Amino acid sequence: MFRETGVSSPDVITEEKQQFSEMERVHGINPFAKRESHSKNAVITYKILTITTWLLSVIVSIYYTLHSPDDGVWARRRIWKQNDHYHTAFRMNHIIASIYWIVLFVLQGGYIAHLFSGNIERVNSACAVGSHFIINNLFHFAFVMLFVRSLFGWAELIIILNFINLSSLYFRHNAYARFIHLPVVSGPLAWTFVAIYWNGAIMVPNAQTLVARIFGNIFIWSILVYGLFFIVIYKDYTMGFNLSVLSAAIGVSQFFVQVIALQWIFAFTIMAVLFIATVVVAVPAASGRFHERDAERAPLLPDN
Repeated sequence: MFRETGVSSPDVITEEKQQFSEMERVHGINPFAKRESHSKNAVITYKILTITTWLLSVIVSIYYTLHSPDDGVWARRRIWKQNDHYHTAFRMNHIIASIYWIVLFVLQGGYIAHLFSGNIERVNSACAVGSHFIINNLFHFAFVMLFVRSLFGWAELIIILNFINLSSLYFRHNAYARFIHLPVVSGPLAWTFVAIYWNGAIMVPNAQTLVARIFGNIFIWSILVYGLFFIVIYKDYTMGFNLSVLSAAIGVSQFFVQVIALQWIFAFTIMAVLFIATVVVAVPAASGRFHERDAERAPLLPDN
């Protein structure tokens, strides 16, 4: 009778309400779900976990930059000793790479400070990416612990998982202000993309052979393609700048390893192209000359 008159039965309405309530419950417990606002308890949780995991990431990075691990049966070296030990096509200059991480950690400290801001919008924006940032910190901790103990295969798995985590973060939360986007999204993502090749080259046996170098000459161009994708599609000059710095780290290292070679030439070419493309996008963004449709896609909203 209810169907004939076009009226839903009470049982159907009750079932729909239960399904909707269940969806709300799942959304409520999903730490990666988009939310317009966060409860007081959620903000406190984000503050505690963000600070704890960030300190864990920073401390383990600093410690293993200065010290080698004293446990395990595999070759154990400091972070940059591992880098220098393997003359692969993606070996980096440790000074440039270290500066990159120091600046990134400092900027991440600034992001964490916004969790304590009196501006509700800033707090909500910072919390919105908090779950991904916490996972990133834990993955970085695990990677360093594995990398310095020469467990490169497991370290590669961690990097790939973090790349998935950060890629999800980027494509789901790419419209926040610079104080979030650079330290939490584009900075870690750019490093993770390059680190897939950096650690992967070390992981591959006989990575110093001619065949391996040829593959390195080919795969390094993916950095350019990856960077231009974000610059062209999202007008994201921070990705372009981050990847240009990391390309420079590769180029400087490759130059001192083998002057007569293509890898450092390719790396510097990629660095130059990305940097020029970054400037072309960054200057209009800084002067507010983006077209409206470009501004909708651009992730770098002004900091209020």
